[in-house]
Amino acid sequence: MTVELVDTTVERPLQSRTFAALYAEAQEFYAHQMRILDAHDAERWALTFTEDAVLELPTLPEPVRALDGLARYVRSGAERQRRAGGRLDHWVGMLDVQPQPDGTLHTRCSALVYVTPGGGSPKGLRVCVMEDVLVRTAGEWRVAHRRVTRDDLA
Repeated sequence: MTVELVDTTVERPLQSRTFAALYAEAQEFYAHQMRILDAHDAERWALTFTEDAVLELPTLPEPVRALDGLARYVRSGAERQRRAGGRLDHWVGMLDVQPQPDGTLHTRCSALVYVTPGGGSPKGLRVCVMEDVLVRTAGEWRVAHRRVTRDDLA
């Protein structure tokens, strides 16, 4: 059997390149945001959200709202982690990005949370799904709404 290869060098349409750029921006945003979270830099992490942001977490009775609430949430988590010892880290993957007509991005990704005890090996702690609405504010992406679900609580 003979197969003839046809020239497959086709210029990507502008729309594909634009989407690729948005996708790369979203990946960069999450990498940056998770590094800040893992460093327990509460105020800086809160600034990756809009001023009126809402964060829904399965372990809290009501959503966390606004920048002050977000920073308080990270500070309390950092304190719990200090008492428990070790280090928490987050890894985000399987990112799906859906640009919306209003310029926002609807994203969905998996987030793995793992803990490394002092002197020990890392162990998976949680598997989560994050669903966000990202808005561009002053040239940067920020979370307007985040809903986190956990596989172990589903």
